[in-house]
Amino acid sequence: MEYIKKPMAIEQRSMEIIAPHLAPYHLGPVETKIYSRIIHAAGDVEYAPLIHIHPQAIAAAQGALRGGASIFTDVEMVRTGINKRKLASFGGEVHCLIADADIAAAAKQQGITRSMAAMRQFGRALDGNIVAIGNAPTALFEVLRLVAEEDVRPACIVGIPVGFVGAADSKEALRKNTLVPYITVEGTKGGSPIAAAAINALMYDIDDTRF
Repeated sequence: MEYIKKPMAIEQRSMEIIAPHLAPYHLGPVETKIYSRIIHAAGDVEYAPLIHIHPQAIAAAQGALRGGASIFTDVEMVRTGINKRKLASFGGEVHCLIADADIAAAAKQQGITRSMAAMRQFGRALDGNIVAIGNAPTALFEVLRLVAEEDVRPACIVGIPVGFVGAADSKEALRKNTLVPYITVEGTKGGSPIAAAAINALMYDIDDTRF
């Protein structure tokens, strides 16, 4: 059986297959890259009508990345999926506290999820940086609380938690927020690979050199 073996050729062919499915949406070049990478990561073109990119999200996120911003994630799977070498080339790094023993203890004491406790611990460190949530709706709800109640201002929130409990509601709340630009996917779809794909698309648009 003949099949494509080179990684970049596989990626390029995937993008060619995805492209016709995006034609009805009249996307700009960077939007196209974000949509394409999300769909590629999911293997599901039905994501296309569900993706929402705030009008200021791309400029805000890429401006932050160029300025050396870091990325704060809810779970290790998101952190793992982000191209950390590429991020480091801009001066940033990825932070995740989900496995931290102090966070586990705080979550138990406060009766909240660990991802929620982690975002609460990050607090003002989120200012000017990027939040990437791919698993926990509670983490997204907590970030939105920090934004609304404590004037925390991330440059952009990539909020794409997955699941049947709270995920759709948290993403709807993200879309209703008027204080921080966002990238999200409505409904129950999402996940760590999807959030990481959106982050990587933003970075590869700035510099597509692969490490």
